[in-house]
Amino acid sequence: MVLIVALATIISTFLGGFFAIRFKDKLHLILGFSAGAVIGVAFFDLLPESIELAKESYDIKSIVLFIAIGFIIYLLVDRLFSLHGHHQSETEDHCENPNHRGKLGAFTLSFHSFLDGFGIGLAFKVSPAIGWAVAAAVLTHDFSDGINTVNMILKNQGNQKQAFKWLIIDALAPALGVLSTLFFTVSEPSLGLILAIFTGLFFYLGASDLIPESHHHHPTIWTTVMTVFGMTVIYLAIRLAS
Repeated sequence: MVLIVALATIISTFLGGFFAIRFKDKLHLILGFSAGAVIGVAFFDLLPESIELAKESYDIKSIVLFIAIGFIIYLLVDRLFSLHGHHQSETEDHCENPNHRGKLGAFTLSFHSFLDGFGIGLAFKVSPAIGWAVAAAVLTHDFSDGINTVNMILKNQGNQKQAFKWLIIDALAPALGVLSTLFFTVSEPSLGLILAIFTGLFFYLGASDLIPESHHHHPTIWTTVMTVFGMTVIYLAIRLAS
């Protein structure tokens, strides 16, 4: 089952990358849905599950602290590597060695994709239902990761050959993350704290990354509808699974 999910992450990332090349004008709707799905998993799945697993050994304040740590970790990664510099001035767009900046951004996105897969593998250690719920959200996010990886290279003076190379790396990264969790076990309290960290990561990804990305230069009405729809789909899927 885990191998099937690993294969699905590869396919989802590749589809996102090809979509970025072929259907550039429709990306905002897909990203809007992806934002809702990621936030929905954080609210309706990871948050309650992390509390349930860790509550025997940790109080709620400690669990919330780890959620904040997860949020801060991705905030620092995002700011330090400037992954989403949409509002750069023309001077900044023509800064020295933009191609290097694109490769650095693509590498960071690929590492994040590895962590996505790692989170899926850990979720399956809790239960198949939780694993599939997390996988569903990550797969939609992997789609947007494929989009972002291609765009990161192309907008920084890279060519399609370079973009495709990084797309391959980014597509394999979450599968490797999933497979890495087959080689160790984690206690329930520790797993609860790890899921708390991923809750914070997902909150940041959805609210501070995917939502702004989805309505950049686009009307916010339909992207907002898609975000709410994404949250609703995840909520219903989790309720049905439970």
